[in-house]
Amino acid sequence: MLNISMRMAMIGAAIFGVISVAFAAHGFMALGDTTDPAQASDAKGFIFFWTFLATIAIVLGTLAWWIERAERKRDGER
Repeated sequence: MLNISMRMAMIGAAIFGVISVAFAAHGFMALGDTTDPAQASDAKGFIFFWTFLATIAIVLGTLAWWIERAERKRDGER
Protein backbone atom coordinates (compact mmCIF):
# COMPACT_ATOMS: atom_id res chain seq x y z
CA MET A 1 0.00 0.00 0.00
CA LEU A 2 1.29 3.45 -0.89
CA ASN A 3 1.56 5.89 1.99
CA ILE A 4 2.05 9.54 0.98
CA SER A 5 3.56 11.88 3.55
CA MET A 6 2.26 15.39 4.06
CA ARG A 7 5.48 16.88 2.72
CA MET A 8 5.17 14.77 -0.43
CA ALA A 9 1.55 15.90 -0.83
CA MET A 10 2.62 19.55 -0.52
CA ILE A 11 5.38 19.13 -3.10
CA GLY A 12 3.06 17.29 -5.48
CA ALA A 13 0.37 19.95 -5.10
CA ALA A 14 2.93 22.71 -5.71
CA ILE A 15 4.25 21.04 -8.87
CA PHE A 16 0.76 20.36 -10.19
CA GLY A 17 -0.32 23.92 -9.32
CA VAL A 18 2.62 25.41 -11.21
CA ILE A 19 1.92 23.24 -14.25
CA SER A 20 -1.79 24.16 -14.16
CA VAL A 21 -1.02 27.88 -13.87
CA ALA A 22 1.42 27.55 -16.80
CA PHE A 23 -1.25 25.96 -18.99
CA ALA A 24 -3.75 28.67 -18.01
CA ALA A 25 -1.21 31.43 -18.69
CA HIS A 26 -0.42 29.92 -22.07
CA GLY A 27 -4.14 29.90 -22.83
CA PHE A 28 -4.49 33.55 -21.83
CA MET A 29 -1.55 34.52 -24.05
CA ALA A 30 -2.90 32.56 -27.02
CA LEU A 31 -6.38 34.03 -26.61
CA GLY A 32 -5.28 37.35 -28.16
CA ASP A 33 -4.41 35.66 -31.46
CA THR A 34 -7.78 33.95 -31.78
CA THR A 35 -10.30 35.62 -34.11
CA ASP A 36 -12.93 32.89 -34.45
CA PRO A 37 -15.63 33.34 -31.73
CA ALA A 38 -16.23 29.59 -31.36
CA GLN A 39 -12.53 28.93 -30.98
CA ALA A 40 -12.21 31.80 -28.48
CA SER A 41 -15.06 30.34 -26.45
CA ASP A 42 -13.38 26.93 -26.41
CA ALA A 43 -10.09 28.55 -25.40
CA LYS A 44 -11.81 30.33 -22.48
CA GLY A 45 -13.19 26.99 -21.31
CA PHE A 46 -9.67 25.55 -21.50
CA ILE A 47 -8.31 28.50 -19.50
CA PHE A 48 -10.96 28.27 -16.78
CA PHE A 49 -10.53 24.49 -16.51
CA TRP A 50 -6.78 24.82 -15.85
CA THR A 51 -7.37 27.77 -13.52
CA PHE A 52 -9.83 25.61 -11.58
CA LEU A 53 -7.29 22.78 -11.35
CA ALA A 54 -4.62 25.23 -10.16
CA THR A 55 -6.99 26.53 -7.49
CA ILE A 56 -7.72 23.02 -6.27
CA ALA A 57 -3.97 22.22 -6.14
CA ILE A 58 -3.24 25.41 -4.19
CA VAL A 59 -6.06 24.73 -1.71
CA LEU A 60 -5.00 21.11 -1.17
CA GLY A 61 -1.33 22.06 -0.84
CA THR A 62 -2.18 24.77 1.67
CA LEU A 63 -4.37 22.35 3.61
CA ALA A 64 -1.55 19.76 3.71
CA TRP A 65 0.88 22.45 4.91
CA TRP A 66 -1.56 23.59 7.62
CA ILE A 67 -2.17 20.03 8.83
CA GLU A 68 1.56 19.26 8.91
CA ARG A 69 2.28 22.47 10.83
CA ALA A 70 -0.49 21.71 13.32
CA GLU A 71 0.85 18.16 13.81
CA ARG A 72 4.39 19.41 14.42
CA LYS A 73 3.11 22.01 16.84
CA ARG A 74 1.04 19.42 18.70
CA ASP A 75 3.94 16.95 18.85
CA GLY A 76 6.26 19.68 20.10
CA GLU A 77 3.95 20.51 23.00
CA ARG A 78 4.08 16.98 24.42
